[in-house]
Amino acid sequence: MWVVLCLTALLVFISYRFYTWANPKCNGKLPPGSMGFPIIGETLEFFSPHALYDIPPFIQKRMARYGPLFRTSFVGQKVVVSTDPEINHYIFQQEGKSFLAWYTDSVTEIIGQESILTYHGMVHKYLRNLVLQLVGPEKLKGMLIHELDDSTRKHLHTWARHGMVDVKEVIAEMIFGYFAKKLISYDESRTPRKLRESYNAFIDGLISFPLNIPGTAFHTCLHGRKNSMKVIEEIFEERKKSTTPHHDFLDHFIEEVKREGAIMNEEIALNLVFLLLFASYETTSEATTLAIKFIFDHPQVQAELVKEHEAILRSRDNEESEITWQEYKSMTFTHMVINETVRLANIVPGIFRKAVEDVEVKGKFIVFVTWGYTIPKGWLVMVVPSVLHLNPTTYDDPLAFNPWRWEGKELHVGSKTFMAFGGGVRLCAGADFSNLVMAIFLHYFVTKYRWKVTKGGDIIRKLGLVFPNGLHIEISEK
Repeated sequence: MWVVLCLTALLVFISYRFYTWANPKCNGKLPPGSMGFPIIGETLEFFSPHALYDIPPFIQKRMARYGPLFRTSFVGQKVVVSTDPEINHYIFQQEGKSFLAWYTDSVTEIIGQESILTYHGMVHKYLRNLVLQLVGPEKLKGMLIHELDDSTRKHLHTWARHGMVDVKEVIAEMIFGYFAKKLISYDESRTPRKLRESYNAFIDGLISFPLNIPGTAFHTCLHGRKNSMKVIEEIFEERKKSTTPHHDFLDHFIEEVKREGAIMNEEIALNLVFLLLFASYETTSEATTLAIKFIFDHPQVQAELVKEHEAILRSRDNEESEITWQEYKSMTFTHMVINETVRLANIVPGIFRKAVEDVEVKGKFIVFVTWGYTIPKGWLVMVVPSVLHLNPTTYDDPLAFNPWRWEGKELHVGSKTFMAFGGGVRLCAGADFSNLVMAIFLHYFVTKYRWKVTKGGDIIRKLGLVFPNGLHIEISEK
């Protein structure tokens, strides 16, 4: 009898949990959708890899069924997914009011509680301005363009001596090497510390199912972050004891920490170093690798690039001179190629915000069917850039690589239909750095070298962009 009662009670409890999970409370009308299983939600399908340039199947399937705004759940978080450009714009305009930048608990565990990404208001503005002082347009124009030019030339010369390289690997190595030296005077070839190895472990599991047990990608990611932070902390402690200036970003951070009344403390500084080093090289190397693949697959694009950059060479008194800021700004077609590459790359799978109050939103589905829903307080909202970037009403033949579509348009600027570098006040502070790196690389790559892709180039999207077999090229000097 007691066994029957216990089983009945357990069944009632489980049924109740399933019901309350599938039907969350809301002071209005929730967007349509499914919450999946309790806690797990729809996580497994959300993280499923695919080999498409198109909108992720997880998103496509639900847009077709529910429309441009739908609810779901993954990694224990209740989420409203927005694919509507007007609602996305509204959400970004409400930054610091109805919405705050936010991340799932698992992502916060990875990037750190004291990361610039987790701060809001004045603290975020202060940290963003600090980053712009280091990699903003004025710094790029004054010093970094010369250093990047020299670094790019040296690495390309080395690749040509080798003859065959995995371009994804060597570009990542080039950018990491430059920025690690600029940031913390770190040179991998002169120390037993293997910082990039730790970063690679971190990156491999960055967007993975958050199961922290040995053998999982998430566990490896956390271990990679721990090892990376250990190296950064050791360098930070050594630097504090040193009286010799290194003329790098870390010197600047330490001065900020020492400054009376400063917002910056040691933990924030360490996390800022960690995040800047990751952000500077991984996404830029992925975008540059994809650009090379697209250029190789589209000879007419390569011909137009060669034409633009050879014109720059002819306009100089000395063809071997380094790239000037004026030349960089004149590379119109190059910037069109970069814009088109990042539009199709969709390296960032989603941009998250958290509702700090109940928010009512309205829109249209199909043509004249209007709807209105409530995003409950405490829920996350995920904006999906790929839906905007691959919308056929905005971009003709959206899956085609066509740099000419950007002709006459403003480039590298966030808008309702282009957010490769984020949106609102959270527009990526390193966007100008990334564009400069890619433009300098393409200048030398198409004018000074013969090259062809020999193998690789397949992509897998595990939310982010992965080249599972690299992109191997044969390269030689002209």
